[in-house]
Amino acid sequence: MSTRVTGRHTSTSRRFNAFEAVNAMFDRAADRLNMPDWLREILKTPFREVTVSVPVRMDSGKIHVYTGYRIQHNGARGPWKGGIRYHPEVDKDEVRALASLMTWKTALIDVPFGGAKGGVACDPMNMSMLELERLTRKFTARIAIVLGPQRDVPAPDMGTDGQVMAWLMDEYSSRRGYSPGVVTGKPVNVGGSRGRVTATAMGVLAATEAYYAAHNQTLAGKTCAIQGFGNVGSFTAKFWHEKGGKVVAVTDVKGGVYNKKGLDVPALWTYFNEKRTVAGFPGGEVMNNQDLFALDVDCLIPAALGDVITPNNAGTIKAPLIVEAANHPTMPEADEILHEKGIVVIPDILANAGGVTVSYFEWSQNLTQFYWDEEQVNKELDRKMRKGFHDVYELAKKEKTTMRTAAFMVALQRVGDAETQRGN
Repeated sequence: MSTRVTGRHTSTSRRFNAFEAVNAMFDRAADRLNMPDWLREILKTPFREVTVSVPVRMDSGKIHVYTGYRIQHNGARGPWKGGIRYHPEVDKDEVRALASLMTWKTALIDVPFGGAKGGVACDPMNMSMLELERLTRKFTARIAIVLGPQRDVPAPDMGTDGQVMAWLMDEYSSRRGYSPGVVTGKPVNVGGSRGRVTATAMGVLAATEAYYAAHNQTLAGKTCAIQGFGNVGSFTAKFWHEKGGKVVAVTDVKGGVYNKKGLDVPALWTYFNEKRTVAGFPGGEVMNNQDLFALDVDCLIPAALGDVITPNNAGTIKAPLIVEAANHPTMPEADEILHEKGIVVIPDILANAGGVTVSYFEWSQNLTQFYWDEEQVNKELDRKMRKGFHDVYELAKKEKTTMRTAAFMVALQRVGDAETQRGN
């Protein structure tokens, strides 16, 4: 049975689990839309939940059985879409929440997908490439019945990458014939789209620039602090620097670095590629996550795990703008604190939608077998992100509400209309 919040309002007197937290934001927007109870129930409840055992022969010769999930939340607007993550803390509750967020993200950015998510509870950092390939192929075989270019299209997420997606495509294609459209985020050589690797970060920058443009400002000269230096965080830092902004602090799981005058981002990239961490970078002082959140910067960008902005640290945040490059980085209780402080939050379902937008472009290219150059990809991505921002920004002003609530209102309206028009 699906775990879900009952009724229209959820208490904030206790900590939400991941799925409840998403549904708390859902309810806030649904209340403003006067959404009927029957439609709320349909839109909250996942369509299908698949749990599989994934036995893998390790390099030692022993068999280890992992648990994998694929949860399809809503497909009213198109095939289910959502990443697959490999992480030790993957559980059904988290996957439900992320599948729900994908439903709202695809609707908000207006691409013809529904929302899904998948994952395997494993530690990819302690697995060999052969073990990861065996895991991916076995997991794909176990969930292949619910996948397909017109049914459910996975993508990379935390702990997975283009190589994992290539294995997934190959395993699925061995059963159904060549099917590049079954997954996105693939290497270009096997049907991937140019511009996909940088898409999420480019979307973060497009949304941020749109915000500053709406206030007759530019990004040039603005300072930012970034939590996380994986794919999204590292490219966000790179693009911020290239556009004339200053990246003053970056952290990752092993540590961080701070320089009030701005970090030398190209040098930081070189250092990271050698050391696989920003910790110890000689171009600044030591920095940790909690101190990073409290820095007096123009923009704070969480680009790592969820639930990092909490009731305990929200009150210390000084940045007037938060751009959520990570999925669900802000707890609902913390969100209320930020709102009371007047801090503007560009929510995750908008800010990090660049990845799924270019995934849509990749899927479209796979179906037509006609491929775009990177300039066209980036141009269309920028257009979609700015349109998404203005849809949310204008509604937030009209309704006198936060951008997060406005984003959910736009998304809920679109998915609700699709459900209603398709009939029961």
